[in-house]
Amino acid sequence: MNDIAQARAPAAIGAEGFLARYAGLRARLPGDETRRDAAAESFRARGLPTRRDEAWKYTDLRPVAALAFHEPLLATDTDFKLPPAPGARLVFVDGRFREDASRLPDGAAFTPFARAPRFDALARPEAHPLVALNTMLAEDGAVLTVPDGVDAGLVELVSIGAGGTRHPAAFHPRHAIRLGRGAQMTLLETLIGEGVYLHNPVMSVMVAEGAALAHVRLQNESQAAFHLATVYAGIAEGGTYDGFTLNLGARLCRTEIHTRLHGPGGAAHLNAAQVLRGVQHGDVTTVVAHDAPNCASRQTVKNVLDGRARGVFQGRIEVAQAAQKTDGYQMNQALLLSPDAEVDSKPELRIFADDVKCSHGATVGALDPDQLFYLRTRGVPEIEARAMLVRAFLDEALTLVSHPAARAALDGALSAWWEQETA
Repeated sequence: MNDIAQARAPAAIGAEGFLARYAGLRARLPGDETRRDAAAESFRARGLPTRRDEAWKYTDLRPVAALAFHEPLLATDTDFKLPPAPGARLVFVDGRFREDASRLPDGAAFTPFARAPRFDALARPEAHPLVALNTMLAEDGAVLTVPDGVDAGLVELVSIGAGGTRHPAAFHPRHAIRLGRGAQMTLLETLIGEGVYLHNPVMSVMVAEGAALAHVRLQNESQAAFHLATVYAGIAEGGTYDGFTLNLGARLCRTEIHTRLHGPGGAAHLNAAQVLRGVQHGDVTTVVAHDAPNCASRQTVKNVLDGRARGVFQGRIEVAQAAQKTDGYQMNQALLLSPDAEVDSKPELRIFADDVKCSHGATVGALDPDQLFYLRTRGVPEIEARAMLVRAFLDEALTLVSHPAARAALDGALSAWWEQETA
């Protein structure tokens, strides 16, 4: 790293501890040192995002900056009992691959990032500080490649935060998913943990011509954790990226997804649901760049907020001049179960083409008292009546998940959430 630059420029907000950790780990981190050093300089200059950054005006990272995060201790065992895997399962504990707990996929080639480190061109550490932090400190992750024409079926990627049970820990997995021409796969990400920790994953997805990836994320991390995820997806001609995120856990969660439709006839679906309580904060931020003609994008994001929870949706559709016949749609809806809950919605359209069909909308409301009264008069207890109405509100988003095992995982997590809510 450039010592003169370090002496000349003090570290920005929240950067000192992470930079010190990088200095201690640099000699044994895998991969391109030049890329890591450049990311470290970028992170030194910018630090953690603040609410003065337009993209972060609704999400405050001061609680992250206030904590001293350490390298996770090497966990030899965990108390997490995972259900039997319906297919392949790749398990990472505190960001490190656990071969003993994993079942490798048959239809896809898997390599841990630690053994084959490569920083692809999709990720932009120079523009996104948390990606710079990941690039600086990434130690492991999943690298999955599906060959041309192969259906890899269901692959579950499990991330367990365990190091935070002893002291605040931070880990930064680097995942890469590549689908060849005409390939298919369903990727189910399951994210859980205990204690106080920072989970800062970056995933790059490359979907080749005619390929299709269904990417389902179940974020159910520790209620004391910080989950800050960034996903990049590049979609070629006729390809499909079908994403769905369910945010239930974490004290503070942000899911940021950047997709680029660079081939004609491609499709991107960025759907999500956030079900939060207490003082949880959940942020779904998306950018869909239409660079080619005849592409479609769909976004439906639902929020159910109780207590003093806060939900955020920022969605931007960008249509280049060459992207004629674009069809873009985004909808954000929020159901507030408490007068203290809050939602912020910021849909955006940036259109430079003439022949397009783009729309967005947002609604905020409470449970309909007439519907609640109707159910009560039919003998349905109030708790069950509220659960039925909440579930009906979420169903429009959940029905977008077609894989039965992935849908069952979401249903089970929501049922457990509601049992805790009514306990």
